[in-house]
Amino acid sequence: MPSAKPLAITGYSVLNALGASREAVLDALAAGRTGLAPATLPLPFETAAGAVTAALPELPAALAPWSTKVARMAAHLVAGIEPALAKARERWRPERIAVLMGTSTAGAEATEQAYKTYVEEGALPADYDFRRQHTYGAVLHVVGELAGARGPAWMVSTACTSSAKPFASAQRLIAAGLIDAAIVGGIDTLCAMTLQGFHSLGALDSRPCRPFSTERAGISIGEGGALVLVERDGDARALVEGVGESSDAYHISAPHPEGQGATDAMARALAQAGVAPGDIDHVNAHGTGTRLNDTAEAKAIAGLFGGDVPVVSTKGYTGHTLGAAGATEVAMALFAIEEGFVPASLGAEDKDPAIALTIPTATTRGRFRRVLSNSFAFGGNNVSVIVRGV
Repeated sequence: MPSAKPLAITGYSVLNALGASREAVLDALAAGRTGLAPATLPLPFETAAGAVTAALPELPAALAPWSTKVARMAAHLVAGIEPALAKARERWRPERIAVLMGTSTAGAEATEQAYKTYVEEGALPADYDFRRQHTYGAVLHVVGELAGARGPAWMVSTACTSSAKPFASAQRLIAAGLIDAAIVGGIDTLCAMTLQGFHSLGALDSRPCRPFSTERAGISIGEGGALVLVERDGDARALVEGVGESSDAYHISAPHPEGQGATDAMARALAQAGVAPGDIDHVNAHGTGTRLNDTAEAKAIAGLFGGDVPVVSTKGYTGHTLGAAGATEVAMALFAIEEGFVPASLGAEDKDPAIALTIPTATTRGRFRRVLSNSFAFGGNNVSVIVRGV
């Protein structure tokens, strides 16, 4: 039986290497056009990355000390859900609207730029402020101020599940009667620290990533974000029907080889939603493009759903947006529901024979009423989110 009332999704916004609007991202997905390109950061190796190239808004004067790329990305995303937020502010008191987000790097990009100035000029920039420009709280402050939200606010940082976990947080706070609505999601920016870190792990592909391919050689890192407004009640565009979490702690950076933690998370999401595996019309896979992740995730999906449900990784379009990946891919799941198509899984034409799944390599149109989105992270923490059309 379901253990939580579905949450109404009343608005959502996206920003990534494919574009700065829902329409731009949809156009790229439908055309099978990647946003990945050679990384432009100064690096001692070659890799592809998904950079946000769209113009970003300046912050209002009162928030100018917080102005960084991640803050301007946040401002853009808040503006994208403002029509739904305006209605939510009429329904609920500001103290009943939470801001629950996830990130891996927060303002690390701003600190790297400040340090570069220090190395070149012998002093940090006069306007650099670590608390206002680097920390998790800085991003939360900007979102809360722009959104008019005064409820509980926190940032989750659990690597690649960071912006998926807030969906469960929102469920719990609403079920407990503490809030009525929450802005959930996440943002991450490209920075040398993460690119060099993943390179040192041997996890980066020199080419755009190729999830599920025989030739896959690692991830491509991207930047971007997504915000989703969920409410106790409202003018729902879709519903958060189930969230499943697990923590198998199998290895600090490798998944359980049989996908046990992934299986547990997906099964718990199904149980909370009160639906059977056959009720899922599409799976947006974590699908990083690493040898270990794709094989383990494929085993978990096939074990629960069989081999017929269409499974796509959208990381071939955006890159792995790290802390923003969970919310970004929930947005991709919502696209499938609202627009009636699943994009091609880029790079999977030469599918690994060990991947016993249906991996579409062309745009697939149809009715996708219920979609499961997977996010798996270092340390064996796993989150699966089920969204359903209304």
